Formats: sequence, C-alpha cells, structure tokens
Amino acid sequence: MSSLPSRWDEQAVVERAKRDPAAFGELYDRYFLQIYRFVYSKMRDQTAAEDVTSEVFMKALKNIGRYQDTGKPFSAWLYQIAMNSVFDRYRSARPVEDIDDRRDLAVDGPGLEEMAAQRDELRRIWAVVETLPKPQQVAMVLKFQEDMKIEDIAAVMGKSAGAVKLLIHRGVTRVRQTVGSTV
Repeated sequence: MSSLPSRWDEQAVVERAKRDPAAFGELYDRYFLQIYRFVYSKMRDQTAAEDVTSEVFMKALKNIGRYQDTGKPFSAWLYQIAMNSVFDRYRSARPVEDIDDRRDLAVDGPGLEEMAAQRDELRRIWAVVETLPKPQQVAMVLKFQEDMKIEDIAAVMGKSAGAVKLLIHRGVTRVRQTVGSTV
C-alpha cells in the first residue's frame, strides 16, 4: 500500500513524537483505523472498541519515550498494547462469556454478502478457530483477519517467527480436518 510509511519515515515520526507530543498525532492518524479494527474484531462492541482504542493510544503516547526501535514496525508495538488492553478490559469486566465467544467473522470480506455459501463456510471456519488454543487463535486472527506478516505477528505475540508459523500451521491443519479439505 502506498499510504503506509516507509520504515525510515515511520521511525523519524516516532523519534519526533518522543520529543513533541503533537507529532504523535501523525502516528495516531496512520494507525488508528487498523488498531480500531483489530480491537473491534475481539470485542464486537463499537463503544467498547472505541474506548479501548482510545486507551491504546493514550498508553502509547504516555510510554512512547520508552519505545525502542527493534527493527519491527511501530504498529507491532501498538498491536501488543491493544492485545493487552483488550485482555485487561475483559479481565476487569468479569464477562459472563469468554472473550473469544464474542468474535465473529471478519468484517467487510469481499463478496460475502452476495454468496451465502461462502458466508456459511466462513462461519464454520471461524467457529473451529474459536476452539483452538488461545495462541493459535491470536496467530490466526492476526494473519488472516488483520493480514499481518509473520515477523510482525511474532513481535506482537513475543514469539519467534518459527513459533508463529507452527501455530498457524497447526491451526490451519485443525480447521482443514474439522471443516474439510475445501479450506
């Protein structure tokens, strides 16, 4: 995508934001929508997702001075804050149902509205994903809903790229076994 900043440009903005909180607005503008989509995919409640997304950016602004460039995109750091914030929200709210029971299908998938059969297949696939161990679920969501690169998923999850690949492979294998070879 041409709208995404280059690594050099991104790091330059991050460094400016460390000294000038007003420069943080550029990072907010660049990443708000993708972080909101991720949070919403976990919470499925617009108001709560907006609140948590705001918390993510407030925490990022407060802690940007401690951010260190490790060669990973800045968004990986934001996704990690988002994951922790979602888990914190559910932990503090003591929900009646499990957080992963609230997750449904990816929003705005191409052609899903026109093709009921594909919609049904997708529901069956994500129903199987919801039964996977939590690390596999997170890896599958970040890969297939958020379209993140393996290295970025690894950074978000605090795992090696190989471990993430294994989690995704095991998850896909389980989905194929359960749903059928059409996946």
